[in-house]
Amino acid sequence: MNDKYFNLEDFKLVLIFSIIAIGVASYFKPIIGGILFLVFLYILFTSYKKVKDKNDASKKYIEAISEDFDSITKKAIFNMPFPLVITDGHGTILWYNSLYRELFDEEIMGEDIKDLMTDIFVDSESDYVNFEMRFKDHDYNIFTNSSEVKSQESGREYIRVFFMVDNSSTAELEKIIADTTPMVLKVEIDNYDEVMDSTPQNQRPILLAEIDSIIRAYFDELDGLIAKMDDGNYLVVVSNFGFSQIKDRKFDLLDDLRELKRGNTIPVTLSIGVSSPVRNLKEAANEAETALDISLGRGGDQAVVKVEDSYEFFGGRSKAVEKRNKVKARVIGIALRQLIDATDDILIMGHANPDMDAIGAAIGVLRAVTNRNKNGYIVLSESNPSIENLLARLKEEAPELAKHIINHDTALAKINRHSLLIMVDNHRPSMTELPELTEKTDQIVVIDHHRRSKEFVESPVLTYIEPYSSSTCELVTEILAYMSDNLNLSHFEADAIMSGIVVDTKNFTFQTGVRTFEAASILKRAGADMFRVQGLFKNDLDTLVSKAEVVHGTKIIHKNIAISRLDRDSENSVLIAAQAADDLLGINGIEASFVLTRKNDKIHISGRSRGDFSVQLVLEKVGGGGHLNMAGAQIETNDIDEAESILVDAVEKYLDEVEK
Repeated sequence: MNDKYFNLEDFKLVLIFSIIAIGVASYFKPIIGGILFLVFLYILFTSYKKVKDKNDASKKYIEAISEDFDSITKKAIFNMPFPLVITDGHGTILWYNSLYRELFDEEIMGEDIKDLMTDIFVDSESDYVNFEMRFKDHDYNIFTNSSEVKSQESGREYIRVFFMVDNSSTAELEKIIADTTPMVLKVEIDNYDEVMDSTPQNQRPILLAEIDSIIRAYFDELDGLIAKMDDGNYLVVVSNFGFSQIKDRKFDLLDDLRELKRGNTIPVTLSIGVSSPVRNLKEAANEAETALDISLGRGGDQAVVKVEDSYEFFGGRSKAVEKRNKVKARVIGIALRQLIDATDDILIMGHANPDMDAIGAAIGVLRAVTNRNKNGYIVLSESNPSIENLLARLKEEAPELAKHIINHDTALAKINRHSLLIMVDNHRPSMTELPELTEKTDQIVVIDHHRRSKEFVESPVLTYIEPYSSSTCELVTEILAYMSDNLNLSHFEADAIMSGIVVDTKNFTFQTGVRTFEAASILKRAGADMFRVQGLFKNDLDTLVSKAEVVHGTKIIHKNIAISRLDRDSENSVLIAAQAADDLLGINGIEASFVLTRKNDKIHISGRSRGDFSVQLVLEKVGGGGHLNMAGAQIETNDIDEAESILVDAVEKYLDEVEK
């Protein structure tokens, strides 16, 4: 369409029809045709003139509007109620209004805007950009528009306009809202019974009063609202600003109570669950409860903070204290028995690349299932050096049990929404033997002794995580004892479960409590033989030589941390790394050891420690987890030098946190 408002071409069909009609009339009646033709010419002329006049009037109207628009646009730009500046495509200032000039003390025409406002965003190919920027104690929303330059005389390709809207009041209001948003904390003395038992009777009221005073004074200082729910449990509400001070202080309340001595021989430890800052207090309370469960599941003496879709951890540098009360084990045993009775098919699964604890616990749970006359299956795709001796004995001594070990395809074919999936020695879906199984059933049971990590099974029907326990096999032994008066364990099954305890306690020297020996005595009465169990851990000559190479290549950092590597991917490289890490702790003065090795195009790290050095907190920084003194991790790289550098950085960060 051209620039005319009306056009005779719009009447083309009418004109053509008129000419044809005049031609026909002239053919039959020439005189009448001539008259009609003259009339047609007159009408055509007058119509053309009217169209032209109308178009001229329209042009003048549009030009007048354009002039008015240009005038008001210029006036609007010159009288903008906020700073405005125009630059060329390179950021050179071409024009600015008075409000923008007031931001500076010197003349700025021709200056580069990036030199004046270092945080401004100039280099963009987009015609329209919106961003936020802080400048001279003010918060601005910056709106930009770019336009191509039609005239090439200036040499500029385009110009850009920056509108600076002062958003300081809104930003201040947002900060006030954020600072005053409530956060809910649930605080629990996680070893309350043990502390009370270790305190003389006449000192207990004094100790309880001192604990209550310290907790209340701590949160009163932050203008928090605190309510004592029952013995050892508190509900606290603080502002987000108050919580930020707690976070800056690294939850030093944990240290204050741990150092409290009023006749107690066991330190007082807290578990704290913290919600994210939300307006819905009910939702915040639920988040705090979940965070508290995670803190307890990680062994206590720490704070767990909900942060969006993840968690932050503070503390956790103490060993989990053994709980003497077996009520929970009895309750779990009864609940598990009921779940088994209500299900036809039960699948049992440990972690990928299972060790003796995982396979031993799985065999123990399978016995519990068999005792209830139900069908149970252990999911295991292939053997590995850690368990090959055990599986060899299984095939020889318990061929019927071997029929209950199924591969991945069979497991996927058997499972359905109503199947019961029991996870042992692991609570992270991604680390299981077959992660897909966790998505195919609504009934999942978790039995584990590792400290709870960020990743966890979604909505398990039963959870039994006890970081104080030496091994998952110890937990399974207690559960078996409460599920039935007669364990019905074969000698092989008793040996298998005992081997899990032996491997995780390093022959009853590590993380061993009273209940560990009680579980061992139950297995001993069931026919476990330590000579046969020790036979399951025999190594071949190549393994011993490889361990010697790892020890020989050790280097020491910070005078007490040993780091070494097994720079090859072999079938038993992970086993060698774990055993070598144990051996390195035998070096005089070494408090922690880490051994790296290749496995399936990844770098596996085994960490071991003694005393208060937490290899768990170190390896959590690189995506791993485990216990205070025994942990592992996998790094997604095939470069072992890069992995070692990542590990050393994690160690440095951990040491810095401990010093603070």
